[in-house]
Amino acid sequence: MSVFIGNHLSSSKGFYAMGKAALELGADTFAFFTRNPRGGSAKAIDARDVGQLRTLLEENRFGPLVAHAPYTMNVCAAREEVLTFSAGILKEDLERMENLPGNYYNFHPGSHVGQGAEKAIPMIARAVNEALRPEHHTMVLLETMAGKGSEVGRNFSELKAILDLICMKEKVGVCLDTCHIWDGGYDLSDLDSVLDEFDRVIGLDRLKAIHLNDSKNVCGAGKDRHEKLGEGEIGTERLRRVAAHPLLQGKPFILETPNDDAGYKKEIAMVREWSTAYE
Repeated sequence: MSVFIGNHLSSSKGFYAMGKAALELGADTFAFFTRNPRGGSAKAIDARDVGQLRTLLEENRFGPLVAHAPYTMNVCAAREEVLTFSAGILKEDLERMENLPGNYYNFHPGSHVGQGAEKAIPMIARAVNEALRPEHHTMVLLETMAGKGSEVGRNFSELKAILDLICMKEKVGVCLDTCHIWDGGYDLSDLDSVLDEFDRVIGLDRLKAIHLNDSKNVCGAGKDRHEKLGEGEIGTERLRRVAAHPLLQGKPFILETPNDDAGYKKEIAMVREWSTAYE
């Protein structure tokens, strides 16, 4: 077994175009924003376009896709109008994801903006509980965060506190970002210990996807600045062990590194080689 590997792609030309772009890069998964990442608008779904992508994914044995919520969505905001806006995005995005059933919807838990994590955590859980329905075929993923500013999800315990309040637990998991947890203080030099802690606190069965990114910062900086694989402070050897770890095989790995297409193609091939060489 190996991992599924791809990168974040633009949805500006439609769903099928993303699938073709992924194949050209050697990918068998990819990520995309569900709508304008810095706004709230979303293009109408073209049923034919989505159908073509679904056929392409099936014919080429893609792993789960990892859709990403816009950065403007903050379901634990202090301002009521932002909360209403964010709750609407979450509900609408999960409905739109039903056009691509069986995939993942990843989002940043949010920023408490001075309210404190203790108040924000139940707000996040409430938003997910109100948006998820039993008939949905999408798994919602909470992303591990670096801890900059007032971010919630800066450690495994905060994510566990959110997960404990989710009603449909079988529909919610975690996306682990290597840059974020490194910047948040989890030293990937001892990957086994990090995964052991994740398993103890959250449970490895809840870990569904990986954002594989290097970091411009030293461990514990709490800044969240991505770097190309092997060119940052995490470095090639630590990232190679992530891709090669037996407990992480079979999961979608998404690159969010500062690259062009040529750079992504190179990194996708590199990660695929790392993941197939595990002991």
